[in-house]
Amino acid sequence: MDKPRIGQSQMGHVCVVGSFNVDHVWRVASLPQPGATLAGEYRSGAGGKGFNQAMAARRAGAETSFVCALGGDPGAQLARALCSADGIDLRDAECTLPTGTAGIYVDAQGRNSIVVGAGANAWLEPGFVTETLNSIAGIDVVLAQLESPADAVEEALWLGRQRGALTILNPAPANATVGGAQLELADILTPNETEFAALLGRHVGERINPNDVGSLDQSRLHALCRQLGHESTVIVTLGASGCFVSHADKQLRGDTSAYCRVSAEAVRTVDTTGAGDAFNGALAASLASQPQLPFNAHVRFASRYAGLSTEHEGAALAMPTLAEMAARFKTA
Repeated sequence: MDKPRIGQSQMGHVCVVGSFNVDHVWRVASLPQPGATLAGEYRSGAGGKGFNQAMAARRAGAETSFVCALGGDPGAQLARALCSADGIDLRDAECTLPTGTAGIYVDAQGRNSIVVGAGANAWLEPGFVTETLNSIAGIDVVLAQLESPADAVEEALWLGRQRGALTILNPAPANATVGGAQLELADILTPNETEFAALLGRHVGERINPNDVGSLDQSRLHALCRQLGHESTVIVTLGASGCFVSHADKQLRGDTSAYCRVSAEAVRTVDTTGAGDAFNGALAASLASQPQLPFNAHVRFASRYAGLSTEHEGAALAMPTLAEMAARFKTA
C-alpha cells in the first residue's frame, strides 16, 4: 500500500504558545520613509505570530491548541470568535492590559514593515503555561516564538520535552533575545536569514550579513548551523530562495543527508505578511500528523504552504486550507 500523502493522515495535535495581535494594515506604493506622509488603503484583522501559526497548523490539518494572554476588550472577543470558527482550542489568560496590536505597512512588491505593541502578550506567565499544557492531552508538537516573555517560552519548550512532544522554536522577531536554554530545548529551530545572522552573532560570535546567508556554500552553512543548533535540526528559511535544512549527524529525522536545500515553489506574491508563520504552523502540523515521513517531505509541504499564503492579503486569515493546497500544487 502506498504511504499516505501529507494532509491524508489522521490529525496530530499541535500546541502553539504565543501572541495574538489585532493588526492594523496599510497597503502603500512604497514603505514610509522618515517624515513622509503617504496615501494608502487600510484594513484591520487578526494576527500575532502565535495566532498566525496556530491558524496555519489548524488549516494545515492538525488539531490545534493555542495558549496566549488577552485583554478584556474587543480584541479578545475577536480572538475567541476566530478560534471558535476554525475549531482552535483557545486557552487564554485574561489580564488588565489591552490585547496586543500591530501596525503593518505593505508595499506594491508585497514587502512589509511592522511595529508591534505587546500589550497582554507581555503578561503570559510560566505558571499559566504549565497549568494549561498539563491539562491538554496528546500533544505531539509544541511550537513557540518570541513575542511572548522568555520564561513562558522556555517553560513551554521544557514541558513539551518532558511530555515527549517534538519542540519547535521560531526565533522571531530578530530583535528578540534568545537564551541558550531556549536553544537547547528546541528539537527544531526555524530562523529566517536575518534571525539566523542575529543568533550567530549573539551565541557563536560569528558576524555575517543576513543578505549573504542564502549564497553561502552549503557545507559552510551547515557548519554554522551545527555551531548554533548543536543537537537540534536547524531550518533557515530564505524566502523566494527556499530554505536550508541542517541536521545533527546522529539525528537525520528520516533524511538521507545531514543537510540539503529545499527550493521554493513559484507563486504570485501579493503580501508576504505572515509567510514565516505559515511555514512554521504547516511544518508543525505535518510533523504531528505524519511523523513517519522523511523530514524533507515536511519541509517541502511547509514551503509550499507558506508560498501559497503570500498569494492572499493578510496574515492569520490568509492561511490556506488543505483543499486549497491540493488544488494549487496537485501533489500536496
